[in-house]
Amino acid sequence: MTGGPLLLRAAVLADGRQVDVRVRDGVIAQVAAAGTGDATGAQVVDLAGHLLLPAPAEIHAHLDKALSADAVPNPAGDLFGAVTAWLAYRPSLTRERVENSARAALDAYLGHGATAVRTHADLGEGIGLRALLAVLAVRDQAAARCTVQVTAFAATPLTGAAGAANRALLADALAAGADAVGACPGLDPDPAGCIEICLDLAARHGVPLDLHVDEWLHPDPCTLELLADAVTATGFPHGVIAGHCVSLGMMASDRAGQIADKVAGAGIAVACLPQTNLFLQGRDHDRAVPRGLTALRTLRAAGVTVAAGGDNLQDPFQLLGRGDPLETAALLVLAGHDTPETAYDAVSVQARKAAGLPPVTVVPGSPAELLAVRASSLREALATATAHRLVVHDGRIVARTTVIRHDPDDHPAQIDSAQIGRTA
Repeated sequence: MTGGPLLLRAAVLADGRQVDVRVRDGVIAQVAAAGTGDATGAQVVDLAGHLLLPAPAEIHAHLDKALSADAVPNPAGDLFGAVTAWLAYRPSLTRERVENSARAALDAYLGHGATAVRTHADLGEGIGLRALLAVLAVRDQAAARCTVQVTAFAATPLTGAAGAANRALLADALAAGADAVGACPGLDPDPAGCIEICLDLAARHGVPLDLHVDEWLHPDPCTLELLADAVTATGFPHGVIAGHCVSLGMMASDRAGQIADKVAGAGIAVACLPQTNLFLQGRDHDRAVPRGLTALRTLRAAGVTVAAGGDNLQDPFQLLGRGDPLETAALLVLAGHDTPETAYDAVSVQARKAAGLPPVTVVPGSPAELLAVRASSLREALATATAHRLVVHDGRIVARTTVIRHDPDDHPAQIDSAQIGRTA
């Protein structure tokens, strides 16, 4: 549902131009020099001092787990400690509790600028379809404010007689309205068989595949290569994302390059997830600790679509996080040695491409999916990550946060205060 005309006045673009941007019927209608935009019949918003960007998209979230860190401790701090803690906890979750936490997390992503979110929702013993149905309900409630895609995240095993119940749950999840098929083939006794099951089910339902792939440092087994071979062999047409791909960053360059070429040939997008993988990986190293990121440069050199996301949000898999794509981009700069431009591209243009969404640029005819943040440059925006932002989805202002900084003489007990308001 689009709103009436909107004029975003005197914003700065990433290339330094100061412009007025007119939005109408959900698309950008005009980009003109500041002070010359058509304000006829439009709501005018003064964005002087703000950087205007294509809105980011959160490519990999877990809304069903979000904001549970205090309730689900992970003393080991690693991946399998988190898995063990979560599996013990999730049978106690009610659908209402999942809906409430998922809604709060989605508000955080949206308030920070993500107008599209791809989230996973657990299936399996002790949780059944409860988490998925809760996240689907949040998706539908938020449809006017944010595009949400829900991946049904199957439990393992999926293969063999032991996987029959999990296969049935995955089929039920798709019948209930899940948008994509998900699993972690590397945890299945038969990784290739798991990939085959997922591809077949996704093909029959005409939905994308979004897998957790090689979320560990050791190079074998390499399920990313198995996935690339299977996608190439089947010609799967609905889009594939391989999340994490951590071990690729630990391989010898020639092997990593060969696998990256296969990934590119298969048309698989890779989602780098720096926050969670910096937190979980490398805890068994007492020095020269690996960063736990995939092989960013190798993948890009091969022509792979490399997106980046925040992954877990304040849960046993990642204790911190704000639900802020600028935080993800900043970590790509610091831990992945990306430039600010490449890092922001990963959480915006490449993330939307990986999710199968239309591209967004600040030009006439582009979808009006925009983020304005108080900053004079992209580097400054990533450095400060101020909460002072305005978010436009489908041509409407859907979130706005203002930060007011007072003189300490006027407010000796309070340095900063925030006023947060959202428009549905």
